[in-house]
This record gives sequence, C-alpha cells and structure tokens, in this order.
Amino acid sequence: MKQDLPDQATRTQSATEAPGFWQRIQSWDRRLSVTKGLTAVTLLTGFLGGYFQYLNSYEQKVGEQAKADMQKATDTFLEISDAFADVQIQQETMLREQFGSLKAQASPAFIPVDSKTFDSLSDYWKARASLRRNGAIFARKAEIYIDWPSDLGRDPAAEHTLDQDPLTATLLTKYNFDCDSEANLPQFRGAIYNGADPGRPSDELCNDPTANGLKSYVNLCARRADGEIDALQKVVVINWWSAKHHVLVMHHCFEVLRGGPNALQAPASGNDGPYDRKLEKPRDSNEQRLQHQARRLDAFMTLTMAQLDRIRVRYRPTGFFCHVPFARDAIGYFSNQCLPNQPVTSERS
Repeated sequence: MKQDLPDQATRTQSATEAPGFWQRIQSWDRRLSVTKGLTAVTLLTGFLGGYFQYLNSYEQKVGEQAKADMQKATDTFLEISDAFADVQIQQETMLREQFGSLKAQASPAFIPVDSKTFDSLSDYWKARASLRRNGAIFARKAEIYIDWPSDLGRDPAAEHTLDQDPLTATLLTKYNFDCDSEANLPQFRGAIYNGADPGRPSDELCNDPTANGLKSYVNLCARRADGEIDALQKVVVINWWSAKHHVLVMHHCFEVLRGGPNALQAPASGNDGPYDRKLEKPRDSNEQRLQHQARRLDAFMTLTMAQLDRIRVRYRPTGFFCHVPFARDAIGYFSNQCLPNQPVTSERS
C-alpha cells in the first residue's frame, strides 16, 4: 500500500496541473478579449478598406492593360502602314519616272523593261524584300494587337478553335482572288459578317456579290482553271472589319501586281522572251491597279483608327455606382458595365 502512495500523488498532481474543459474556455476567452473589444464601426471600416484596396488594385491593373493594348495597337498600325506606304510610293515613282517614255509605245497590259533599269532604285528593292519577308507576320500582328483587343465580346480565356479564321495568303492564291474586281475592294457599308458558315458554293453566292444587299465582307469561292466554281471547296469569307484580312489582301495584291504580266518590273532573267498578250485577258492598267492598292491601304487605316477607339471604349472608366460596395457585384449579374476588362477563369485543362 505504501508503494502505491507515490503513484497516487503523481496522478493527483497531474490532475491539478492539467487544465479542464472549463479552464480551456476561459483561456480562449481571455485570448479573444482583444477581438471582443473591437466595435462594429471598426469592423465595418476594415471591411470597406479592404474592399476599396482590392478595387483600386483591380483598376490599376486594368489601366496598365489598357495602356499596353493601345501602345501595341498603335505601334502595329504605324509599322504596317509605313511598310505598305513605302512600297506604294516607290511603285508610283517607278511608274511615273521609268515608264513615262514607254507608255506611248507599249500597251498598258504589259511594258517590257530590262531589270537593269531598276538597279539604281535600291530603296524599292529593300522595301519590297522587307514586305515579302514580313507580310505574314504583319497579318498575325494585326490580328493579335488590333483585332483581338478591339473585340468587345471576345473572352481570351474561352475556348477558341485554332482554325476559326481559315483565311491565309496561300488560300487567297489558291482561290485566285481577283484584285482588280471592284466587288473585291474594301467597304464598310451594308451587312457585317457575323461569323456564320456561308454554306456551300452556289452561282448566286459566288457570282453576285450584291445579292441580298451590300455587305462589308466578300464570299470567296474557289474556281477551276476554266473559271467555273469548284463546288468541292468551301466558301471562305473576307471580313473587311478584320485588320488581319486587310493586311492579307494588301500583301497578296502587292505580289500579284509585282509578279504579274503587267508588273512594275521585268522578270529576273532577260531570257524569258516577250509575253504573249493573247494568253491573258485584258487587265486594268498599272495606274488603275496602284489606285486600288491605295484604296486598300486607306481602308486599312480607316478601320484601324476605328478599332483604336473600340479599345478605348473597352477600357472606359466606370461610374460612381460601380465603386459602391455590393452595387458593383449586383450590376455584374446583369451586365459588364462595371467591369471594363472582366476577369474570367479558364476552364481549359
């Protein structure tokens, strides 16, 4: 019995030292005494402070994104416009100075000129080589930095098919896009392309561009060598509200003008012999085709200026009620008026 006394004393001492359930509650109560001392006004002030801090941080990020988008769109506009304008000026200069004495002696359909005639025009060769090298890149930059930021309904985090826009420079060549046709020149009047599938080729769709009224797009149909419509190829739309499409068409028509039988230059080799005009249908004169190029460049500039304004609209400042707690979230359920650049979560795995 005496041997059990130390163990009993130890248990009694442990029970005394170990806090019970009530003691734990009292301890927690003492630790929360600081929180209990906070008033409702203090809690509300802290909540509002956190809310406006988040709001200011969000608005700052939106402002930085707006500045970056505007800068990139402007730089892309200037880069593309300068490149095409430079080549346009060089071509007009060549036509005026080099062909002036030949136009009275030769048909405007073809002017045979020795390539050595242009040895002194190094600026033209440099501008032409630069445009050929960067043509496809210009089209992609126009899409990324002009078309996408100016699309008010585009969600960058949403799923997008990689071949959503099938138009390429290669396809324009394959479909024999006619740069001289008045119906293929850019215009912004009439119906706007809504992204719908134009369907299968038909005579009305492919041969009557003004069917169902004016349109600000072109239904491009593939044609065989004899000029007949190739019903096996799908119809591709050239949308004149797309800066990328403008650049692709301008570059394609520049190559056609540069390399065609009535181009502003001679073949690379002088041994090709004279061109048989009987094999080619009458085409517009060089002056007329250069005017078409100038109209395309002007249309691209006009569209880009409008798209820059759309970028400003996308990032426009929000109103007072958009900064009122809970009101901003309530408005967000019905519209994006309070969120100029609405954050979304990508569901892509």
